[in-house]
Amino acid sequence: MVAIESKLDVRSELFVQNQEHYENLLNVWRERMATATSSGRPALKERHNARGKILVRDRIDRLVDAGTAFLELSPMAAWGQYGGDLSSAGIVTGIGIVSGTPCIIIANDATVKGGAFFHETVKKHIRAQEIAEAQRLPCLYLVDCGGAYLPEQDRVFPDRDHFGNTFYRQCQLSAAGIPQISVVFGGCTAGGAYIPALSDQVIMVAENARIHLGGPSIVKVAINEDVDGETLGGARMHTTVSGVSDHLAENEIEALARLRDIVANLNMERLPSFTAESAEEPLYSSDEITGVISHDRKIPYDVREVIARLIDGSDFQQFKPEWGESLVCGFAKIHDHPVGILGNNGALFSESALKGAQFIQLCDQRNIPLLFLHNITGFMVGTEAERGGIAKNSAKMVYAMSTARVPRMSIVIGGSYGAGNYGMCGRGFRPDFLFAWPNAEVATMSADIASNVMLELRRGKHDGGAAEAKELEKIENDVRAQYGEQSDPYYATSRLWDDGIIAPDQTRTILGLCLSIIRSTPDADKFSPVYRM
Repeated sequence: MVAIESKLDVRSELFVQNQEHYENLLNVWRERMATATSSGRPALKERHNARGKILVRDRIDRLVDAGTAFLELSPMAAWGQYGGDLSSAGIVTGIGIVSGTPCIIIANDATVKGGAFFHETVKKHIRAQEIAEAQRLPCLYLVDCGGAYLPEQDRVFPDRDHFGNTFYRQCQLSAAGIPQISVVFGGCTAGGAYIPALSDQVIMVAENARIHLGGPSIVKVAINEDVDGETLGGARMHTTVSGVSDHLAENEIEALARLRDIVANLNMERLPSFTAESAEEPLYSSDEITGVISHDRKIPYDVREVIARLIDGSDFQQFKPEWGESLVCGFAKIHDHPVGILGNNGALFSESALKGAQFIQLCDQRNIPLLFLHNITGFMVGTEAERGGIAKNSAKMVYAMSTARVPRMSIVIGGSYGAGNYGMCGRGFRPDFLFAWPNAEVATMSADIASNVMLELRRGKHDGGAAEAKELEKIENDVRAQYGEQSDPYYATSRLWDDGIIAPDQTRTILGLCLSIIRSTPDADKFSPVYRM
């Protein structure tokens, strides 16, 4: 390995401008993160606490091992939608260490729309289950859920990837030997009742927890029976009469302690992960990354300056450094975990695409996880590029990336446009983890190019004149507004096009956590399912 020699001048005017610009982006990110993770309105949180219930993130803090990290996923899901009333889509998901075992945690937030499932809630729930399946992580459900949000039923209930798919996945995970354990903290009605009912083990909290397919009002309408909620589906009844619940806890603290005990006895052995204790820090501070990223997308920068601030000892064995230079490829380590890195230094030409395809195949052969750092306008266009076979050569890179058997991770560190997003393992290619920085943009093309394309198409239909000039001006304004809104990183993360927006100086730590999980994932064997009945 040869350490990257940084050429960054931290005293230059450009570095200072870049850092000042990025600090403004980070201030917006911090403010929005604080809002998104603060749960529901103060009055709803007070009512929640008055019932003897703990807020959702406090439950998670009490559940995970002391001093360990909880990697929260998509904390700004549903941001800017539903009038701002659906903080984190009403559900908290992430990876945490419980009794020494890494687990997926899926926790409803009853202070946000009663923990009901909206379109984004379902999508976020399913994404957590996808990660659990890929990495063989036990699923711990902290259930406080009113089921599907009825006014949204057409976006939540009937389709293949709607609410029912969460239950299908839960069954498949259990059948694959991946434990499914629920703690019920509040009312679970209709679809919400199936989360614990389909679990391998269930804990219910006395007085507050309830499970029923139809609540008292539905029972009254359906069969004209008058019954209170506790009698119909209370924790004591389900633990002592129906057998739906396996354990009764007198309060939430006891329930979480019981859950920790169950996880401690899962016998979920994982492969030893490489230790990160001896990992060398990068030669250059991660705080300098914000001075690397250009405040103007038209000003290029060298992605190696970013890589040098992410990898152990800044040691980077670059692959084909003098060929296909617009794609930087090389081998490195992050927290002692080997990784093959692909980063953009401009548009992808045929040479760059072929180089990328070969490098991906090398990593696949050597069982080295892949990391894609997106800052890509796309594959090169034009007569020369087409005559040089860019269509076929870019397809080779897409094919190699799509069929690679090793884990793949993506970080959108700048723009990620068009087929360039595809070649660099965008969301459609199901990377194991995908995060974005606050300056990220994901779109078919930039607003400048999109508006010019639409204008050229329209000009071909008219001969000119004042009417056309007005129409063209409106088209340009509309396209720029649309692309400006839809390529915004918060628009993307709101719709779960990524697993969350992270700060540049968090990236090395988060990648280390993800690589640790990936590297310790055992191979799947044949397991027998647990039959609740």
